[in-house]
Amino acid sequence: MTSIADRIAGPPLATQAAALASDAAAAPALPTFSLPVGGERELRLDLFRGLALWLIFIDHLPPNILTWFTLRNYGFSDATEIFIFISGYTAAFVYGRAMLEVGFVVATARILRRVWQIYVAHVFLFTIFLAEISYVATSFENPLYSEEMGIMDFLKQPDATIVQALLLRFRPVNMDVLPLYIVLMLFLPVILWLMRWKADIALALSVLLYALTWHYDWYLSAYPNGYWAFNPLAWQLLFVFGAWCALSGAKRMTRLLSSPVTLWISFAYLFAAFLVTLTWYIPQLNHLMPRLLEQWMYPIDKTDLDVLRFAHFLALAAITVRFLPRDWPGLKSPWLKPLILCGQHSLEIFCLGVFLAFAGHFVLAEVSGGAALHFVISISGILIMCAVAWVISWYKHSADKGASRTKSTGGNADLAGGG
Repeated sequence: MTSIADRIAGPPLATQAAALASDAAAAPALPTFSLPVGGERELRLDLFRGLALWLIFIDHLPPNILTWFTLRNYGFSDATEIFIFISGYTAAFVYGRAMLEVGFVVATARILRRVWQIYVAHVFLFTIFLAEISYVATSFENPLYSEEMGIMDFLKQPDATIVQALLLRFRPVNMDVLPLYIVLMLFLPVILWLMRWKADIALALSVLLYALTWHYDWYLSAYPNGYWAFNPLAWQLLFVFGAWCALSGAKRMTRLLSSPVTLWISFAYLFAAFLVTLTWYIPQLNHLMPRLLEQWMYPIDKTDLDVLRFAHFLALAAITVRFLPRDWPGLKSPWLKPLILCGQHSLEIFCLGVFLAFAGHFVLAEVSGGAALHFVISISGILIMCAVAWVISWYKHSADKGASRTKSTGGNADLAGGG
């Protein structure tokens, strides 16, 4: 009988995560690119990446009650696909507009500056995360923490390991998405240049690279052995698809997405995926799976973005776009504000979530509290993430108001002195 681990190949489910491009308010549409018309920012993107942050945090904890509310238990894809798609969409929207306004060279410089910011965040997260794990493992004399979090090689050879970490080849558990995003953002200028020339050709080249990666088993090696948990050569397809949707594709797919046939195909695929996942958790149902189907389907590779995962995400996205319009009044609800705020400050909240996940893991390992403690740890982590997102938002809003007030005062002084 095939085990669950055999059916979902790739890195542990705890290695989900994500980091995204800087947020920017919408502006009037420009020629060449089919960018969204100006107006309010796209709150749906903020909402769903905020939701993905919560789901990722819960999945990084040991299994508990809230774990059963995450996507990975009901289909082939999970929050990772949400993050990579939204990152490609927002990055293309922001820097595609910049490329039209200031040109390729300046836009590329801005992209590289963002890449540097994400890289610095990754190094900072790596350093603090190592310190957190090492302190707990030493203080409580439990080396299992170091082994479980994947830092034993650092403790054995810290000099070589740090160099490999700076080269993005060594990463502890839960720190795989930032390196993936850094690599994808490095190639964003080329992607946008191709999109500006022929968007469909850019997407076709992405599909070709994805197919060649599967055919020839291309991958990036990791330290001390193995490969990247998320293969950029495969996951670039979802990133480029997000960029394609942002710049022209979503508008062109309006008729397809509004078709009842598309809707029913999406529902049918999601239902079929749900039935398959039931056999992973209910062994009594395993005999209902045809053996030929199992041989064709398994393993569902997460490392190389299995086509079944990609299709599952597409089905979810099609239904979401159909039933959650851009002007949905619920996006203004105060109940969804915490989710949206977390999504608007995704890089900071992601880094915080990594720390909170290990802290929660430590508490649950050292204190026996049962399901109740699991629930309290999960809810407490989410509340902390929301509180930090609110503080960051408040600070940025206050800083923007102060800058505007200073600018206004300076202008009045110039007029008064110009007599």
